[in-house]
Amino acid sequence: MERELALEIVRVTEMAALASARWMGTGRKMEADGAATSAMRAMFDTVQMRGTVVIGEGEMDEAPMLYIGEQLGCAKAPELDVAVDPLEGTNILAKGLWNAMAVVAVAPRGTLLHAPDMYMQKIAVGPSAKGQIDLDAPVADNLRAVARAQGKDIGDVVAVILDRPRHQQLIHEVRAAGARIKLISDGDVAAALNTAFPDTGVDILFGTGGAPEGVLAACALKCLGGEMQARLVPEDEEQLRRLQRMGIPDASRVLTMQDLVRGDDAIFAATGVTDGELLRGVRFLGNGRARTHSLVMRAQTGTVRLVEAIHDLNRKPVQADQAV
Repeated sequence: MERELALEIVRVTEMAALASARWMGTGRKMEADGAATSAMRAMFDTVQMRGTVVIGEGEMDEAPMLYIGEQLGCAKAPELDVAVDPLEGTNILAKGLWNAMAVVAVAPRGTLLHAPDMYMQKIAVGPSAKGQIDLDAPVADNLRAVARAQGKDIGDVVAVILDRPRHQQLIHEVRAAGARIKLISDGDVAAALNTAFPDTGVDILFGTGGAPEGVLAACALKCLGGEMQARLVPEDEEQLRRLQRMGIPDASRVLTMQDLVRGDDAIFAATGVTDGELLRGVRFLGNGRARTHSLVMRAQTGTVRLVEAIHDLNRKPVQADQAV
C-alpha cells in the first residue's frame, strides 16, 4: 500500500464524522448512521484503490450499511480488504455521549478476517502487556499479568467492559480480583484503542461485542503494537452454518492477531464525532466551518498521526444534503 493512502482514508472518516455530527443528541440514531454511511461511501468513490468490504456494519441493528462484498474506490489497484463502521456508537451519538467515532481500516486483499456481523468475545491490551494475555485464562490471571507487565498493583488496573447483562459474571470476577472497572454503554473500538494510550486510563478490555468492531480494533492495535484475542459467538444454527460457508469451520477456536489481521500491513483511521478520551468530537465553528480531530496509523511503519483539520463546508458537496 502506498503511504499516501493513509491520508486518503482519513478524509473518508472525516466526511462521515462531519455528516453524522449534526445529529448529535437528537435521539435519531438511524438518521445519523445513514448520514455517516452515505458520506463515507461518496468519499470512498474518490480514493485511488479497489477495495472490497469484508467487514461491514448494520446487520445486527438493521441499520443502513456498507455491505459485505461492496466494491469501493475509483481505481483498479491497490486491491484491498476494507473494514468499516461509519458511526461507531450510534446510541452514543443519539444521546450526545462520549466516544462516537467514524472508523475505517484497510489492508492488502485477503488479510482481514472475513466474518459476518455477529458477536465476538474479546480481550485486548496495549503494547506494554502484549504477550501476557490469554482469552481462556481466568479473569484474575489476566489482570495480574497486566499489572505485572505495567509495574502496577492490581488495584491500579482499569478494565473497560460494555455495560450489558451478559457481563454480570465478568464484572463480578474483575471486582473480586481487586481491579477497577470502567463500564461503557457502547463503543468498544474506542475502548480497545484506549488500552494502547496510557493517558486514557484504560489497561485492558474484556467482554463480548460485535465482530466487525473486533476486526477494526485489531487493526488499530496491530498498528500500535498491542494485542487482541477473540472468539466468534454464533447465536444459532444459522449463524454457525454461515460461518462455515465463509470458511470458518470451528467457531470455538481462539483467534489471534494473525487470524484477525494477517501480514504486516494495515491502515487504521478514526475521526471523533463526539468527545472521547483520545479524540475530540466535531466542532461547528460558524460561517460554514467545522473542525475535526482524527487518528491515522499504519502497521508497517508504526507511524501514528493525530490530524486536526478545519473544513469549509460550503466547498464539500458530500455535506450538502446531510444537514438535519
